Amino acid sequence: MSKPVVAITMGDPAGVGPEVCLRAVADPRVGAACVPVIVGDRGVLARVASAVGLAPPPAAMDPEAWTADLTAPAVVDMRAIDAAAVVPGEMAPACGRAAAAYIDAAIAAALDGRAAAVATAPIHKEALRLGGCPHPGHTEIFAAATGAARVCMILVGPDLAVSFVTVHVGYADVPAGLTVERIGEVIDLTAETIGRLLGRKPRIGVCGLNPHAGEHGLFGRREEQRLIAPAVDAARRRGIDLTGPWPADAIFTPEQRARYDAIVCMYHDQGHIPFKMLAFDTGVNVTAGLPIVRTSVDHGTAFDIAWTGRARPTSLIQAILLGVRLAEGRRP
Repeated sequence: MSKPVVAITMGDPAGVGPEVCLRAVADPRVGAACVPVIVGDRGVLARVASAVGLAPPPAAMDPEAWTADLTAPAVVDMRAIDAAAVVPGEMAPACGRAAAAYIDAAIAAALDGRAAAVATAPIHKEALRLGGCPHPGHTEIFAAATGAARVCMILVGPDLAVSFVTVHVGYADVPAGLTVERIGEVIDLTAETIGRLLGRKPRIGVCGLNPHAGEHGLFGRREEQRLIAPAVDAARRRGIDLTGPWPADAIFTPEQRARYDAIVCMYHDQGHIPFKMLAFDTGVNVTAGLPIVRTSVDHGTAFDIAWTGRARPTSLIQAILLGVRLAEGRRP
């Protein structure tokens, strides 16, 4: 039986993406699970390999030569940036444009069946914006490119998953992004994705927005009573096993955390901070709701250690392996 092809986007060329891609592709667990294909620039990968003492990157091929029947690791050489011009650890619009080109090519390959899943290395959001990309991050790029009607970000770790109603918006804009419908969508996508991974109905907790989950309307504008509680009640009627809204500063304590397989959060840092404390190296970002499988590292470009040999590939390896599981419908 042939192994699935996983497209691995190189991320921002000036960050740790090239190094973690090289290390991940060389990992025997990755080779045993799939045919890894780095979508990036071989010139950058070769520079990084030389700088940090790694083996040269896999053989290069033109994007036009990428077919669905690959059997060996490869680099789809996008030639999106001059490798000699990349300054490690420096934000540059050219790097943002290159990172967007890698993502676009990988999405196209997944949509037409040349790749079973896409695993993404980190991008730099400011470089992406200055490079002309209209979207703030991976989640939004994938949603727009695939025409997905509803998506959400889910961070999956060994012991916990967290999902998000709002993600890349400022705190002042979070309340406007909360509706009964949107909260319900995220609950549904969380139940579907985590249930698929566990092979059973997941137990889900839902955070409130305000301190102490609003303290019965004392804090905030009664978002818990007006928006979150109705969405929770409606999801229960749909057969989902969940409770909430709960104070976010209490639900992540060890005793409470053990009650849930996933926790739905209202905004970015509400879930990212506790999750990264628990699973910084092993967490995987999954975009739920897409017609393709997309997983990602749960860390940034780490410009401070780019091209130094200190980047750990653990999160990318886990993202690749989880992508294979999702693509094949396998469970633990």
